[in-house]
Amino acid sequence: MGIFSQRITVSDLTGKNSIEIDAVVDTGAFYSVLPGYMLRELGVEPIDRVPFRLADNQHVDMEIGHVWITLGDRRRITTVAFGNDIGQLLLGAFTLEGLELAVDPKGQRLVPLGSLPV
Repeated sequence: MGIFSQRITVSDLTGKNSIEIDAVVDTGAFYSVLPGYMLRELGVEPIDRVPFRLADNQHVDMEIGHVWITLGDRRRITTVAFGNDIGQLLLGAFTLEGLELAVDPKGQRLVPLGSLPV
């Protein structure tokens, strides 16, 4: 799959603080990952620390928290990881599924899932 970015708005849970960013769509990432400084500036509080495996197979513990993510007309609360301050901004699988979106790898775009299984 080719790499492509998506414009999203990230907000704290109160909705008072937000930022528009371009995040790389990465279905290999479980949670979305944003720089820790950015999340703290938005007022996002860590709720836990969990283990992750990076693309290079390195294991790290990272804080996680909750934010609103808006993509087009879709808005959901999702879990994000507090990444390092110079890392890539990633839009992960957990967030994409929460927004009921799938990746069209050929068209390098996000598409609605349609009817959801129950």
